[in-house]
Amino acid sequence: MVHEGLDLDVMPGEILGVVGGSGTGKSVLMRSILGLRTPDAGEIEVLGVDARQGDPTSRRHIERNTGVLFQDGALFSSLTVGENVEVPLREYHRDLPDSLRREIALLKVKLAGLSADSIDKLPSQLSGGMRKRAGLARAIALDPPLLFLDEPTAGLDPIGAAAFDHLIRTLQQALGLTVFLITHDLDTLYAICDRVAVLADRKVIVAAPIAEVEQFDHEWVREYFHGPRARAAQTGRERNQESR
Repeated sequence: MVHEGLDLDVMPGEILGVVGGSGTGKSVLMRSILGLRTPDAGEIEVLGVDARQGDPTSRRHIERNTGVLFQDGALFSSLTVGENVEVPLREYHRDLPDSLRREIALLKVKLAGLSADSIDKLPSQLSGGMRKRAGLARAIALDPPLLFLDEPTAGLDPIGAAAFDHLIRTLQQALGLTVFLITHDLDTLYAICDRVAVLADRKVIVAAPIAEVEQFDHEWVREYFHGPRARAAQTGRERNQESR
């Protein structure tokens, strides 16, 4: 059993960072919320519907109103960036003219921080950071209110990761998104997350602003939030706040 007695609320308009050791079920939790995995028991309410029902209407409601960025983008390798972004548009807006669908795809590509000419490139022609941005463009193609990000800065250099963090916060504020963000990146937690939920002992042991999470009395929390990397991340946040 991966989870037992897990309880978590995601607040509208927040960026919630989800952390935990390897094997604690962060991705399992995300898939359960999305209805891609059915828990043995319990309740999961997503945007007013029960994700455990599995009926076509509920399934479609969740798919239509959520966007997901998987690790490394998870793009279709045989499709261009633009065609990848158009996939959800073709599924949910079949009556759109091809020209309008391409215009929407181009807008999303630009919102994700890619140049206009990226729309005609294949994923193999992009860097790792560009593939993540292309995946993000596809995730926001339908203007979903709820966005899921699975390790969005994994594999990026510090400058690229910081730029991606800034992009997420900018999009969240501009589009009014609620963001469920799985990460191991302490810099991301300190830079953009409104609250942090910690998975341990098969449940969420704490979900609160990071200053409160730091003080939570648990072995994993102490090791994660009070080690040298955490102190460096906290120092970086304080410097950024002073420079504003």
